[in-house]
Parts: sequence; C-alpha cells; structure tokens
Amino acid sequence: MNSIHDLGGMHGMGPIDYEKNEPVFHAPWEARSFALNMAVRAGRKWNIDAGRHEIELIPGPEYLRMSYYEKWVVRLESLLVKTSLVTKAEIEKGKSAPGSAKAAPFITAEKVPGVLRTGTPASREVAVEQRFQSGQRVRARNINPVGHTRLPRYARGKLGVIDRHHGVYVFPDSNAHFRGENPQHLYSVRFAARELWGDQASPRDSVYLDMWDDYLEPA
Repeated sequence: MNSIHDLGGMHGMGPIDYEKNEPVFHAPWEARSFALNMAVRAGRKWNIDAGRHEIELIPGPEYLRMSYYEKWVVRLESLLVKTSLVTKAEIEKGKSAPGSAKAAPFITAEKVPGVLRTGTPASREVAVEQRFQSGQRVRARNINPVGHTRLPRYARGKLGVIDRHHGVYVFPDSNAHFRGENPQHLYSVRFAARELWGDQASPRDSVYLDMWDDYLEPA
C-alpha cells in the first residue's frame, strides 16, 4: 500500500544518524517489546507479513513520531485484539477480565533459543513456473495495491536486470491478508542508480532489490 512507511527515495526526511557501537536495545522496554511479539507470534494467529502490514496501518503522523519498537508495541496490541486473544479493555486496564480463561503459553523458555536461531523460513520446495532467468532485462510493474506489498514505489515502472535467482518463497502480498502463500520465484534485481534517481546519481552505482515474479514483467 502507498503510505508513509514507504520512505525510499523521498526527499526532506533528514539525514540517517549513524550510532557507533549501537546496542541491540536502547532500553529494557524495547527488549520486552521484542520478546512479547516473538512469544505471541509463536501461536501462529498471524504471520510475519500480516504483522508488517499492521504497522503500515498506523496513521502517518503517529508513524513518524514513533520509534521502531513503539511501532512493535502498537502492532502487537492491535493484533491481540483483532485475533480475540485479549480485549481492548484488558489492554487499557493492564489486567485480564474477571473470569477470563487462562491460556497456555505458545512457547516455553527452553524453546526460545531454537526459535531465534532458525526463525520461520519463507522458502518453499514446490514446483512453480520460473518466469525469468539471470541476465534477463525486466521492468518492475507500475502497480499501486491497496494492501501489503514489498514492491517499493521508487522502483515501479523502472528497468532492471535479473542478477540472481533465490528460489521459491512465500508471496507477502497474499500471505499478509491470509489469502494463501502463493509461493513464487524470488530474484535479486539490479537497477542502475540513474534509472531510479536520474542523471544526478552516480553512473557507477546500482541498487539490488529482491522481487517476486508478480512484481516483474519482461522488458
């Protein structure tokens, strides 16, 4: 969807501040936010793409104001309510409603290291048509979906070259809305910087984007 989260190529957003020796978490609550998100997602009430889309639904002014892990907190609260794991009133009060059933944890402490180590692979061993080959010229489709997509606005309609083939992966655009995994071939596509940004870009630079079959068309 076209929203403030898709900032690539936009002017006026200020510099990216580099923090030397940046810690994984800047405060204990950030680590807690990460842990809560991982613990609840283990219940498979939603998938990673649905989680990403939920952050995209945060209103623009709030999105720009929030830090990274603030968005994770808002995302978690929203999905907990949408999946009926808790009620909005329970979140506001910080305690479960009287008489509510006590749920068993989706993941126990001894399983956490393994989950963090392996994650949830999105690759799939299925036979689907491979539409493009390495070295082939392609064009990113100029589409503006109202739902989740990993196709950035700045690349739409632009010409590129298939640099490598990654294999078959879950298609995020359908998976985010629980319309099936729709596994497709995934490619690394090389775009010349001048194709994306114009003559002011260096002729020596390129941008590599991972793109699914449905994002591309023959050039």
